[in-house]
Amino acid sequence: MSGNFVLARVWSSSKVRSDVVLVSGSLMRSARISPGDVVAIIGVRMVPLTVMENRDEKDGVVINPEQLRWIGVREGERIAIRRVSPEPLKSLTVSPSSQRKVDERKLSLELRGRAVMRGCPLYVKDGELVAVSLTPQVEVGVITGETQLIVSSDVIRLTQKGVPPVTFNDVGGLGKQISTMRKIIELALVRPEVLRLLGLRPPKGVLLYGPPGTGKTLIAKAVANSLMANFYYISGPEIGSKYYGESEKRLREIFEQAEKSAPSVVFIDEIDAIAPNRDVTTTEADRRIVAQLLTLMDGVSSGGGVLVIGATNRPNAVDPALRRPGRFDREIEVPVPDRDARLEILKIHTRRIPLSEDVDVEKIADMTNGFVGADLEALVREATMRALERQPEVEKLRVTSEDFLDAMKGIEPSALREFRVEVPSTRWDDIVGLDEVKQELREVVEWPLKYPETFREAGVEPPTGVLLYGPPGTGKTMLARAVAHEGGANFIAINGPELMNMYVGETEKALREVFKRARQASPTVIFFDEIDAITVTRGYDPNRVSDRLVSQLLTEMDGVSRRRERVVVLAATNRPDIVDPALLRPGRFERLVYVPPPDFNTRVALFKTFLDRHPHGEVDVGKLARQTEFFSVADVKGVVDRAALLAIRRALSSGSRPKVEEGDLVEAMKSIRPTITQAMLNFYNSFRERSRGGVQVI
Repeated sequence: MSGNFVLARVWSSSKVRSDVVLVSGSLMRSARISPGDVVAIIGVRMVPLTVMENRDEKDGVVINPEQLRWIGVREGERIAIRRVSPEPLKSLTVSPSSQRKVDERKLSLELRGRAVMRGCPLYVKDGELVAVSLTPQVEVGVITGETQLIVSSDVIRLTQKGVPPVTFNDVGGLGKQISTMRKIIELALVRPEVLRLLGLRPPKGVLLYGPPGTGKTLIAKAVANSLMANFYYISGPEIGSKYYGESEKRLREIFEQAEKSAPSVVFIDEIDAIAPNRDVTTTEADRRIVAQLLTLMDGVSSGGGVLVIGATNRPNAVDPALRRPGRFDREIEVPVPDRDARLEILKIHTRRIPLSEDVDVEKIADMTNGFVGADLEALVREATMRALERQPEVEKLRVTSEDFLDAMKGIEPSALREFRVEVPSTRWDDIVGLDEVKQELREVVEWPLKYPETFREAGVEPPTGVLLYGPPGTGKTMLARAVAHEGGANFIAINGPELMNMYVGETEKALREVFKRARQASPTVIFFDEIDAITVTRGYDPNRVSDRLVSQLLTEMDGVSRRRERVVVLAATNRPDIVDPALLRPGRFERLVYVPPPDFNTRVALFKTFLDRHPHGEVDVGKLARQTEFFSVADVKGVVDRAALLAIRRALSSGSRPKVEEGDLVEAMKSIRPTITQAMLNFYNSFRERSRGGVQVI
């Protein structure tokens, strides 16, 4: 497209030809367009039309009623108008709206000079046509005398009841799911006779399942629109009624209408609300509705022109009787989008947004781990709203990178909303020392997350889990955050005891949910802090709660290993000796990484780093490092923080500016005892020696 867009009110008149738009003189001047130019009229849909001057000087633009219906807006509403530059077409494939003979020569003459877009209607004397494909594949083309016109044998109807203005081009990142749906559509609604000739039954229903906001409803609407089939939408609350038998009656009426006006798509949103598992539900009304739905789906004749699509984010809550061939023949997962899918979705939502040159859509896709399609749409909308606050004039609007970053702060990824999820900001450079540990984590965690293709080419399976162990306060949690950030992964932090529940089975259920969400939003790092609290050696818990939890964790980690998903389990403990031995084998926590206390050089660097955060005088950090031999990272930070408080106390009493002196640090060391002891170091050295064998110990 070329040129900036302007907003104008749209009106309709049957006197206006379907291929032109009447534009007032004042609007032509502000939009910098002239008679004979081609403009895109942008409503819910978009259509290219040729400009003619409206001599009545009516404000806005006037188009044919059929085109008004096509763009999906009402008279008097504001639409966008933008000048475009169509390219001559070498060939154009069109489909008629009814079965009839078409004289291609006459049709070619009638269409000559018209601007066209893929999927747009072409209204001619004998009826309606739909532009199916353009060569070359441009956004807007013009039909010339050299254009080869191809009339397809497939019939596409443009005007059907309840058809939503959504096409497969509006669905991003779900290419595999769309391909599967197209095959089902062809067998169920377009060519059911193919399977009948082979003695097979065409499919009746499809169940779409996945997290909220991933595009289940959008796919169903695109299915109906691609066929121009009637679309019947059913949601749980509108079916429910307090009167006996009324809910079942409403269901029957919808299915009867769908069969009478085939081809039809019956879409049942949140199907778990109206068809819950009858073994679990306590109300007789729910059982009756489920029984009615089963009967109706059995009554739908195969290949009769009706396709039932259900959508849910709780597939296991749907009655099992529905989830069998003959009812919902296929179940299609609509997952959380990966990086490439997020990029495709962002491109769709920003295709009409004027972006500043500093906006890198690929970078935004990298930063939005865990975002589903609805989140990305909200992100673009919020960024645009921020730009509108800064520049209310739409013609001069430019959405900047800063707008997207500000909008991102207020949007939480839907795929991981139940957990405390983040993309950590901690980097390797933020961690002082521990060079060997950092290099090990780069190789076994960061590289598999960033370069999975390289590992597959080399035939190397990265470890499923890594256990960080060592004295308290040595930086195990920071290491986990840093490796998640550097690997560009989501980070789910689980504190062991928070999984525990007093009810039988709930603890294991919570753990299953953690892994389920991590798989959906991969790449993900799951970090279990203080893992010894939930994985104590089996047999020691008289209530067997931890035994069941360990068994569940073993199962989940084996599942991750088999699926080769981009999910890495990190755990930290200062009591590795009480962790169940079954976890410490290849395929589970196969790397045990010792995180040692800071040595002399590291303590020197730590004192420098922490002191640089405060105004300070001359300090002999080497002397301080020698006096803090058994201090952990947390202890060193505690000394500096305590010294800063002493400096503030002195400044307030003397009225001077606070400044940390060496004496403050010496005084602070008197009140802070080292966490680490020689006995503790002996224990970890002994554990490392005992653990060498099947598990690699660093």
